[in-house]
Amino acid sequence: MPRSRSVLQTVVLAGLMLGFGHTCPSALAAQRVGVEVQDFGYLDTSGEPTDQSASHQERLQAFTAALRRDVTADPLYRLVPSSCGSTCEASAPPTAERLHAASQGGANVLIIGLVQKMSTLVQWARVRAIDLDKNRVLFEKLYSFRGDNDEAWRRAEAFVAREIREALATPQPAAAPAPIKLALFNFELEDTSAAGQETSNDGAELVNTTDAVRHMLLQSGRYALVPVSGTETDAAKPRAIRDCGGCDVEIARKLGADQSLIGVITRISRTEYLVRFQLHDAATGNVIAAGDSGLRMGANYSWSRGATRLIRDKLLEPGQATQPTPASR
Repeated sequence: MPRSRSVLQTVVLAGLMLGFGHTCPSALAAQRVGVEVQDFGYLDTSGEPTDQSASHQERLQAFTAALRRDVTADPLYRLVPSSCGSTCEASAPPTAERLHAASQGGANVLIIGLVQKMSTLVQWARVRAIDLDKNRVLFEKLYSFRGDNDEAWRRAEAFVAREIREALATPQPAAAPAPIKLALFNFELEDTSAAGQETSNDGAELVNTTDAVRHMLLQSGRYALVPVSGTETDAAKPRAIRDCGGCDVEIARKLGADQSLIGVITRISRTEYLVRFQLHDAATGNVIAAGDSGLRMGANYSWSRGATRLIRDKLLEPGQATQPTPASR
């Protein structure tokens, strides 16, 4: 069942309004978010000559016990016994096994930390809260507090507990949607200039153009690129995928991609060109987005610049992509 705070608040309030006064206690406990606070580690790098390890250990245990009490004082939370046994190093980074053990023990949120004494009067406390259900860090902060006596530790614990409760109560942003699986085909050259023949230098610039677009798409975070090299069919000979009757969609579908993107550089003259692209839905063949740059000035070395600008303006910028339309080939 959903275990976010907002959902839990709705459940609890609904129960109160509807008079669920006789709900089984175990059922109510199951609705509460399980919080496990593991023993904090301690590190003394102050260089003080006096051995204070015994008093530090005593204060650290009191700090952790109070943190467990105060964080779970909210009725929406329930304290889960620590799953960190004798072989668990409190100061070590949380391993997958450690997180799994906490989750198996009934925890939804795991709180870990380390206190470090920096000097006679200055200590640091690093605290992290991990959402075990979604495997993400909810809260991580480094605190600095003055003093190394019982009162200083109590003040530090009260402040840290309050901050943790506030962090747990803050609605978390929705998870980003999964990236779209995209089959990006190499850009092709359509030469209508007087020369009408592709050179080796042209081929290198087409590779550069495809690489530049690939980098931009990956940087956007919107797409996960599916390799297409070596997948051309008889209908899609190199540099002719634009004229293969929709084979890019067929190839993308077979590769498990959601969409396919083809791009063409049309050379008007040695110093004039335009760029165009089409983005297709691999399931339907519909055009999701398309665009052309209009006439641009520059030799082949400027193709990558023109292509990336077109992709940015017509595809990646919010509100620029066109609405899906039936494919026309």
